[in-house]
Amino acid sequence: MQDLAGKVAFITGGANGIGFGMVRAFLSEGMKVVVADWNPANIDKAKAALAGNNAVAFVRANVADRGDLKSAVDEALAAFGAIHVLCNNAGVNGGGTADDPDFDAWDKAMAVNLGGVVNASKLIVPIIKAQGEGGHVVCTSSMAGVVPLPGLAAYSTAKYAVRGFAESLRMQLAPLGIGVSCLFPGATRTGMLYAPEDKPEEAIDEAAASDFQKALWAAARDAIDPLDTGRAVAEAIKANRFYIFTNREFLDEVIARDREMEAAFPEQDPPSGRVKFETLRAELARNLLATGNRAVAADDAGDFGLDLNTTAVE
Repeated sequence: MQDLAGKVAFITGGANGIGFGMVRAFLSEGMKVVVADWNPANIDKAKAALAGNNAVAFVRANVADRGDLKSAVDEALAAFGAIHVLCNNAGVNGGGTADDPDFDAWDKAMAVNLGGVVNASKLIVPIIKAQGEGGHVVCTSSMAGVVPLPGLAAYSTAKYAVRGFAESLRMQLAPLGIGVSCLFPGATRTGMLYAPEDKPEEAIDEAAASDFQKALWAAARDAIDPLDTGRAVAEAIKANRFYIFTNREFLDEVIARDREMEAAFPEQDPPSGRVKFETLRAELARNLLATGNRAVAADDAGDFGLDLNTTAVE
């Protein structure tokens, strides 16, 4: 999708933060945008910011509720007649730790952060496929889906799972000419990250704060502008690039984790039978993502019991 003009995007969590950054970036590309959000206050604020723009439509949607989300998708189709780009962006913070006995908070966080991605994809990807015009899916993970955060096990678990879901979806859709990207934002100016001056109504004693809290506030002050993130997403869609990283400060840590994984592999050579199978599997995966080889790779996928429904659009 090198030319986004005239295409229709459906963005969950689109009325605030990174989602609204995508909305503004996509509109500047000449797209039509459906803003799907659950928070009425955020919707009203976004409507005011985009007043008079007839290329945007707003729908209220709870991504954790499949029936509610299906109704929002129907509204989107009624407004613009098609959906070419799905951005699975809705998310919530919290959810508890890995050893917390409270299930309610955990289940809520997983239902939105992971379940919402699955629900929207299963509802909208078939629409994109049926249109036969290509398209793109963007799944918002997090740097917490690459390097876990202490005390945020539910959030990290969901974001790691989003990454895996997006990787699998990418191979599934590539033969159809539908791209997939995964966004891994770090510190961004959203409601999840703020400095004391962002909440003047709260009496915050900065001097008494811990060094960690002060560092977090400093990160908030230097955080990425959501509009810049939205622009990065638009560029990744046009380039059909899977990984979207916005915060370079994580690079050394990611490299170190990769090296630790490499060092953990056994030294002995595997037997030839395993090598032959895994070589074929890896070749299939590569070919599914290579434009010139997609038709052949799709045929080969049948040998692995994979039905890719390959009506290719190049």
